[in-house]
Amino acid sequence: MSKVGRISAWLCGASLACIAPQVFAQDTAGRTEGSPDEVSPNEVSAADIIVTGSRAVRNGDSMPSPVTVIQPSTMLAVQPGTLADALNTLPVFAGARGRTSNPTSTGSGGAGNGSANQLNLRNLGPTRTLVLMDGLRVPPTLLNGVVDVDIIPQMLVQRVDTVTGGVSAVYGSDAVSGVVNYIIDKKFEGLKMQASSGISQRGDASQYDIGIAAGTDLFGGRGHIEASYEYRKEGGIDYRSKRAYLDSIGVTGAGTAANPYVLQHDVRQATTPFGGLITNGVLRGQVFNPDGTLRPFVNGTATGTSGVQIGGDGGYYDSSLVSPLEFNQIFGRFDFDVTDSVHFHAQVAGDIKTNQNYADPLRLSGVTMLASNPYLPQVYRDQMLAAGQQTFTFSELFGNDTPRLNPVSHTEQWTANAGLNGKLGSFDWNLDYVWGVTTLKTTLNNNVNSQNLAAALDAVTDPATGNVVCRVSLTDPGRYPGCVPLNPFGAGAASADALAYVMPSTHYRAQTRMNDISGSVAGSPVDTWAGPLNVALSAEWRKVGFSATSDGEPGALADCTGLRYNCAVGSKLWTNSLASTDTVSQTVREIAVEADIPLLKDVPFVQSLNVNGAARYTHYNTSGTYWTWKLGLDWHLTDTLRIRGTRSRDIRAPTLYELFAPPNSIPVNPTDLLTGQSPRVQQTDLSNPDLKAEIANTLTGGIVWSPSSRASIAVDAYHITISDAVTQIAGSTTAYQQACYASGGTSIYCALQERPNGFTDTSAANAVTAWYTLYMNLAEVETWGVDVEGNYTTSLFERPASFRVLTAWQPHVYYRQPGTTTIDQGGVAFGPLGLSAGPAWRISGFAHFQPAEHFSVDVLERWRSAMKLGGDPTQVWAGNHIRSFATTNLTLTFDTGADFGTTTGKAEFYVNVTNLFDAKPPAGAYSGNGTRAGLRDGFALSDDPICRAFLAGVRLKL
Repeated sequence: MSKVGRISAWLCGASLACIAPQVFAQDTAGRTEGSPDEVSPNEVSAADIIVTGSRAVRNGDSMPSPVTVIQPSTMLAVQPGTLADALNTLPVFAGARGRTSNPTSTGSGGAGNGSANQLNLRNLGPTRTLVLMDGLRVPPTLLNGVVDVDIIPQMLVQRVDTVTGGVSAVYGSDAVSGVVNYIIDKKFEGLKMQASSGISQRGDASQYDIGIAAGTDLFGGRGHIEASYEYRKEGGIDYRSKRAYLDSIGVTGAGTAANPYVLQHDVRQATTPFGGLITNGVLRGQVFNPDGTLRPFVNGTATGTSGVQIGGDGGYYDSSLVSPLEFNQIFGRFDFDVTDSVHFHAQVAGDIKTNQNYADPLRLSGVTMLASNPYLPQVYRDQMLAAGQQTFTFSELFGNDTPRLNPVSHTEQWTANAGLNGKLGSFDWNLDYVWGVTTLKTTLNNNVNSQNLAAALDAVTDPATGNVVCRVSLTDPGRYPGCVPLNPFGAGAASADALAYVMPSTHYRAQTRMNDISGSVAGSPVDTWAGPLNVALSAEWRKVGFSATSDGEPGALADCTGLRYNCAVGSKLWTNSLASTDTVSQTVREIAVEADIPLLKDVPFVQSLNVNGAARYTHYNTSGTYWTWKLGLDWHLTDTLRIRGTRSRDIRAPTLYELFAPPNSIPVNPTDLLTGQSPRVQQTDLSNPDLKAEIANTLTGGIVWSPSSRASIAVDAYHITISDAVTQIAGSTTAYQQACYASGGTSIYCALQERPNGFTDTSAANAVTAWYTLYMNLAEVETWGVDVEGNYTTSLFERPASFRVLTAWQPHVYYRQPGTTTIDQGGVAFGPLGLSAGPAWRISGFAHFQPAEHFSVDVLERWRSAMKLGGDPTQVWAGNHIRSFATTNLTLTFDTGADFGTTTGKAEFYVNVTNLFDAKPPAGAYSGNGTRAGLRDGFALSDDPICRAFLAGVRLKL
């Protein structure tokens, strides 16, 4: 679309406004948060809700930014689970990461927790989505600045407001793509309990949930106390092979016209079978059976990728599909009216959570074995020795009968805040302090130690005892204590003790801390003929700190003392590593002003016309000083027709992770385009202390038509451009490799790889030896689109019914970087370094029908459009396509009405079926994942990999 066309779209775009109250409430601001006259959730109406997205606007009807308001009970009725799972059904969210998002082995993308529940507006990244609780910043859970939203007390959330537009001038850095504000029910009275249990149709992915919340007034109504507790356990799916549609899917080829990328099924490792393959000498090409005997290796069909075949005897990866999860969520709050005009509150929230995933098994690639190895059957030892062969080379991928890398992340997250608020004449004021600390303990179980592996593979017979031992135990006792010899010959041959010695656990402990002091004053100093002039002044001081310790450092190197085979001096000691970090911190000082100015009222074609503006000064001690601003227009033509729009300049400052994270390394197997090889080498993530803030410019415009209280339709258009975008550049990415080779080695991207002979030698001997990723202010990100929402309440067969349809159209997400081709992730399923699926069309439809007084039916239908597998236009694909996908959820609810038994209250019993028609996600994979098919991918992020599942539960309110 041309620039003119986009401007036209903005002028006829819209914000989300007067929507059916049972599923949406237009935000307004009659009071300060937590004030005594705040209503209960059952009484919430469009006139009672406090504004999110503005401190100055007194009434949501004058709010120029689009705000979607969700009541959790509505969303959880059709998408049971965590509130994050429910929110991610909304089309404005795309690419959110969680326990079904193919986490990396060490979770580097989640700074040690790859299964953290994150929210991602517009698929611009979770670090560009600001998470608030009652308008206050939620402390970051992870070093990379991301909030794991499971900290939010789900039992007492009254509603969730999502501002889909830049509001950095109002709330500060990170509010680039928008804000998600969880509003707590601060006046809850009574007792409510819930319990549910579910399982997939295939007998896995179990989930259990119990919760309780209670609240009551104190001191004759001057005080209030409430608390909640929730326990959740989700069993996960430990093997991708438990879903037949995930049959070791991967991409082969080099992305060229001569060797295009091809999406393949039943991908196998050509030279690393289960059981093990002898790769040289008289027994070359023989693979071990489980009983230790040999048979000829059966090759599969060759592909365009070295080392990968289709079918045959090769091994394949089989990582976890859904990460197991267990958490305890705790919340408590106390409110007290100090005087008639001063109110005090204090609250604390805690989340004690464990999640994990299963990834790489042990892999031996071309290791040297002694021909006289006592685990080798005598007949084969004799054949080798008769041929004068003292050693042989050997490769193996250990299968599902052996341990896999198992990162277990235990998080203890606590946040507390206390504050005062009240009135001073015609002004509302508040002063708040927020404290947060998150301790993350990640244990990398079954992490390969290269020295232990080399020692265990060199097995000999102890002449004194006749037992098989590690050779080094005889030649250098005490050098490698506890060494247990490893028998690799045949699937299941290795002992548990040997595997435990070769793959011990390493430990990583990180702590993120935040202290935040903020205050604001807002009110109406004067009334004009067009209405009150509303102004707000706010200030904030914030400090975020981080430190970490690790016993599996990337810098730990093998010295190989006493080892004769399979150990290279100076090589990485640990296959996967997380680094220690000295204490680093970031301090922020901010001051902001905002005003809502009425211009016209009750004149021809103008029922009311308001201008809203905000400006903020921000100083980061790590990245400098910035100004952000916002200007909005709200024009009510009639009671039923409204136009509004905003223009804003927003920032996202680099996080501590991007600035100071120490190097972290994982093994990878992407294709080296210079040599055509796919060696298994280390990829090391590097930070950059010289980063500066990225700048976003956002334009939104919209129109809302509400012909009656029963119906509305809203269209909202936006255009976002982010300059100096902080981007993690991965040297292995196709575009950066091509830019490097085209420059003859002079491009800045050439520093992101290592190889022995420079960039002109294309022989296998010059294959890459290391890849690097680096954060840089290189990119420009641009996206635009339109949101459409329609709501209608009616009666069917004289019974209540309502319908809601939300649609997001986001055709393009451009990533532009110097020296490379522009990549468009709009309508693309996979991308480098966590770029997630971004369907051009995303639609969610909700239907509610109450056929009987105490019985209701809820249906959620989700659909996404077809996508490309890759968004790099220089890549050549043989079928760059993944089909569209849709799922249906059904919930049946029976309630007892106002009374049940002898107790005044209400009980609800419900049954939910997710993915009612058992739809299987279409196959897809990322081209850059190289030769480890089955480890990740297989389906687009946000598609449902579990398929049909059932859940039953009960809710009680006393």
